[in-house]
Amino acid sequence: MESPESSSRYFDHNATTPLSAAARETWIDTSDRFWQNPSSLYREAGMAKRLLEDLREELADELGIDEPERVVFTSGATEANNAVMRWAADSGKKSAISAIEHPCVMEAAPTGAIALPVNRETGAVEVEAIREYPGDVDLISLMAANNETGAIQPWEEVGKICREAGVSFHCDAAQWFGKIGGAEKFGEACDFLTGSAHKFGGPKGVGFLVVPESEIGGTFASQTGGPQENGLRAGTEDLAGIAAMMAAFRERSPCLPGNSGGRDAFESALAQKLPGVRWIAQAGERLWNTSMFVLPGDEKNLKWLVRLSRLGFAVSTGSACSSGKNNPSHVMEAMGLDFDEMGRVIRVSGGLDSSPEDWVGLADALLEAGAELLP
Repeated sequence: MESPESSSRYFDHNATTPLSAAARETWIDTSDRFWQNPSSLYREAGMAKRLLEDLREELADELGIDEPERVVFTSGATEANNAVMRWAADSGKKSAISAIEHPCVMEAAPTGAIALPVNRETGAVEVEAIREYPGDVDLISLMAANNETGAIQPWEEVGKICREAGVSFHCDAAQWFGKIGGAEKFGEACDFLTGSAHKFGGPKGVGFLVVPESEIGGTFASQTGGPQENGLRAGTEDLAGIAAMMAAFRERSPCLPGNSGGRDAFESALAQKLPGVRWIAQAGERLWNTSMFVLPGDEKNLKWLVRLSRLGFAVSTGSACSSGKNNPSHVMEAMGLDFDEMGRVIRVSGGLDSSPEDWVGLADALLEAGAELLP
């Protein structure tokens, strides 16, 4: 069977990424050599446990965290974000979360959580607005970068505000870690931090969570029923997956951040040759690989996607976690799009291996599709 990767140029990296060569090799090697349960007591299990703790220390170091025991390996960012929000709800924490958080944060947030608005031009939460809340809340949640618009958020500044006010700060870094450099700054800025391996060339079903040192031995638990992960997440660890995640990060780290030149040339070409296209969050700082826009005309985005697919390009209508649903994207609502505009949104997100020629080809394909779909 022909693989999707061989038949299309892939521009949906914010949804997921192909498994990197280093991650694949590491997963196979670790599965062969360290398949024992790290919690068992015999020699070989002890070797698996040592590898697990070495990987924990490596990730803690990359994140600028001095206490490796704060790092918890999880099944991904969804589990980790759910756990933080459940902890906040169960602890009666008054919370404020940005209006563009991932659904795994929004839907698990404590009842009555304050929604922090975003600037509709930049797609970012305004720091000055956040300064109003620390006296009224116990937890603020703000992602590092948005998965739909690509808008980079002022998480470092917000972390400082929270620290000075004695408020807990949670940051979903799923779209940042392994895509942009400077991960070592998270340790100082964040109390809770989450990430996901498959967003940067690692395997699906693996991620991480960082918790405050005060919660080690406290009431926080992502899963219950066992002593693993310092009592913070029950269940046998996926050592091969964790090792593959770190291998993927090592492989990508020297290349970060990627070059936005291809994306910028793509946008310039469309702006010149596709009148009426409307860019989302273009006025602000964005992920180097992401472009989100509203197409002109009356045809829905799905018709454009079908034509682009036939021309060999894979793109998205927005978040992969909401694709196929009839509900409008809360991110698009926060950005001020009306229902009709939401139906004409396209998101493209390239990868480190997306060449300038790939971006040019995507622009040409959109223009070709437009020749069929626009009056």
